[in-house]
Amino acid sequence: MKILVCVTSVPDTTTKIAFTDNNTKLNKAGVTFITGPYDDYALARAVELKEKTGASVTVLNVGEADTEPVIRKCLAIGADDAIRVNAEPTDAYFVAEQIAAIAKENSYDLILMGRESIDYNGGQVHGIVAEMLGIPSISPVMLLDIEGDTAQITREIEGGKESLEAKLPLVLGCQEPIAEWKIPNMRGIMTARTKPLKVVEPTGTDKLTTVDSYELPAPRGAVKMIPAEEAEKLIQLLHNEAKVI
Repeated sequence: MKILVCVTSVPDTTTKIAFTDNNTKLNKAGVTFITGPYDDYALARAVELKEKTGASVTVLNVGEADTEPVIRKCLAIGADDAIRVNAEPTDAYFVAEQIAAIAKENSYDLILMGRESIDYNGGQVHGIVAEMLGIPSISPVMLLDIEGDTAQITREIEGGKESLEAKLPLVLGCQEPIAEWKIPNMRGIMTARTKPLKVVEPTGTDKLTTVDSYELPAPRGAVKMIPAEEAEKLIQLLHNEAKVI
């Protein structure tokens, strides 16, 4: 079985966000980038399936050269090789097109990625990739087992969980608790240096969207503390100042 794991390189969740170039680009100065947390779950489950079935695991990232430390970490965790599409991943359709092109060329049985990236939180890419490949897409996947050419899947739905069975090939968007995050050990870090990382140029159409500008959310306003015994005053403030009732 051949597994493709698509990963994003995103700002650390503790990053203080700022913009540059007239608010059209993220200011990367001093920003630490990490593997998308949901992608970490996808990679961890892929490595577990590799250990169980002998599958091969390839990591794919659409990004520029500065994403390679994130890719090397994925190799250290247990992926066998990696591919980087040398392009800025600013458009979901463009990213999906790159993934689909690589998948068509290499005929993967299972394509795993996070349910969404944590920078744009679009949650679109897995569905677009599946449509381009003409195969099913399921998300968000919480549990995954593979028996032969069949996947046993549990996904989260509104108000509960849903159990599914589907034939490979599939595209799956993953989330916790599909696996526990894995931390690379020293041996993994050393071997990652010699694992192949192939860089390819992008293909297909130009990006379909452009960014006019970004803006930060409004800062939090001042807080007024109302004693519990003055509920009537609270109601007046909600009505006259906050105007929510």
